[in-house]
Amino acid sequence: MSSTSLPSRNGASPSPAAPSTGSRSTAPSRQAFLLLRTAFTVAPIAFGLDKFANLLTDWPAYLAPFADDLLPGSAQQAMYAVGVIEIAAGLAVAFAPRIGGLLVGAWLAGIIVNLLLVGGHHDVALRDFGLLVGALALARLAAAPRDRHAGDAR
Repeated sequence: MSSTSLPSRNGASPSPAAPSTGSRSTAPSRQAFLLLRTAFTVAPIAFGLDKFANLLTDWPAYLAPFADDLLPGSAQQAMYAVGVIEIAAGLAVAFAPRIGGLLVGAWLAGIIVNLLLVGGHHDVALRDFGLLVGALALARLAAAPRDRHAGDAR
């Protein structure tokens, strides 16, 4: 983001440190934080639960063959472990978004590597890269001082 400020309606340029005129709950950065926090809480929990039901897809098919060979048990049993980790990551975002955002980002990086090794899922890997960037943005927004959430991004 640029550190330059946009002119206000009266033509004057506000100082970069000028406080926001928006309330804490309506500031764009606060809205972005809440949107990302909600998405990165709900999605990992929902996908984690689906690892037990396989309603959305056949999750074991997304496990790289070498990983299936290295891990004890079947690919479905590995997906059960993945599901538990994803649920925990979603809860971490809900209760500690700065750490949870980093955890989800690291998890997504691992998923991307796995998908590239499986092959044939480059589109999903690219989508997950976008999600990884979003998770890191959440972690950065969560790390900002509380009063900075009230400021709008300029």
